Amino acid sequence: MKIVVCIKQVPDTTEVRLDPKTGTLIRDGVPSIINPDDKSGLEAALKLKDEVGAEVTVLTMGPPQAQKALREALAMGADKAILLSDRAFAGADTWATSSTLAAALRKLDYDLVIAGRQAIDGDTAQVGPQIAEHLNLPQVSYVEDLELDGDSLILKRVFEDGYHKIKVKMPCLITTLSEMNQPRYMSIGGVFDAYREKEIITWSLNDIEVDTANIGLKGSPTKVKKSFTKGAKAAGKVYEVEPKDAAKIIVEKLKEKFII
Repeated sequence: MKIVVCIKQVPDTTEVRLDPKTGTLIRDGVPSIINPDDKSGLEAALKLKDEVGAEVTVLTMGPPQAQKALREALAMGADKAILLSDRAFAGADTWATSSTLAAALRKLDYDLVIAGRQAIDGDTAQVGPQIAEHLNLPQVSYVEDLELDGDSLILKRVFEDGYHKIKVKMPCLITTLSEMNQPRYMSIGGVFDAYREKEIITWSLNDIEVDTANIGLKGSPTKVKKSFTKGAKAAGKVYEVEPKDAAKIIVEKLKEKFII
């Protein structure tokens, strides 16, 4: 069984700040981590490796420093790592990102592709499903649990008010939730292998077949106009009154705010 896990190196959003003038992220001094949903997907792949001897490849698109995320994945137990890195890929939105990743996946053998539900720096939840569409793969999103059943997977797809149990035949693509599991720590032997023994394969634009009209900033149909922090609300006023008087106050406040 061959599994490819798509991961992304993201800034730790607990420490991210926005430039008040430009509205852009201030990344200086902010640590980078593997996106949590992606890391749960990696753990799911590693569990399948433990159970059935699957081969796990991690794939990411980013600048050279994204190798750090790949090294961590290798130290956790992944077998191979591929970095898609080229100036032509820079500035990509979800469409351009998924087009590039799909082009790389066409060069690989796989039974299962795993991507995190969404990245914490974008929160779009679009890249995984778009990859599946590019590759014409059946897809199941928001997966919280999985089990292998021959050449198929039985998946628990979560909703706000319940879940679906879905059986899907491989090859397929799934997107995973961070609540799915508790990712393992890197082992000492894994760290040694990741930094001393295992090689990170780097592919540029010349190594994949992709329509250049669909990659990078020029191939991105969407643009971020502005980013901003949510403004703080003013302190509220507490009224200790009877229900009848409370209703009158509510109506008056609604009239003031919404002119009803």
